[in-house]
Amino acid sequence: MTIEQLKYPIGQFEKPSEITQEILNKWISEVSTFPKRLLKEVMYLTNEQLDTQYRPNGWTIRQVVHHCADSHMNSLTSLKLVLTEDQPTIKPYFEERWAELLDSKIMPIEPSLKMIEGIHERWTILLKNLTNEQHGRIFIHPEHGKTFRIDENIAVYAWHCNHHLAHIIETKKRNNWS
Repeated sequence: MTIEQLKYPIGQFEKPSEITQEILNKWISEVSTFPKRLLKEVMYLTNEQLDTQYRPNGWTIRQVVHHCADSHMNSLTSLKLVLTEDQPTIKPYFEERWAELLDSKIMPIEPSLKMIEGIHERWTILLKNLTNEQHGRIFIHPEHGKTFRIDENIAVYAWHCNHHLAHIIETKKRNNWS
């Protein structure tokens, strides 16, 4: 596999040209089921396996799990801001720096798995009950210098879940960890 394939095993995110209710339901389902799908892939990994990088110069599986908790916590907060404020500017964070903090590098993954389970349960309730008007609410992302709609962000995070899950699955396949 090339470095690009290792980095983006499901390909890079591509913004859909049209967002239908059927597609939204699929994305919300992917976000909703992520905690169980993630747990299934990591529950029997050893510490040595968790400390394996998914690609050269990439994060370890442990860091990927902790990153998902951090990222999804931030996304839930952003969603709540968008639902309660008029075109808020969300606060980006340095995910690569967060991944280098001790909690991401050495802690067991169980606390992050618990966080992910709770975050996704709350996130799913909000996502499943958004109105059409709310799907179109926007926020400003200063890092990208543009606005995003809630429905576009649902697409990003469905991709994000599947993207990082693929990092773990592909690492397990390459290393013959059944």
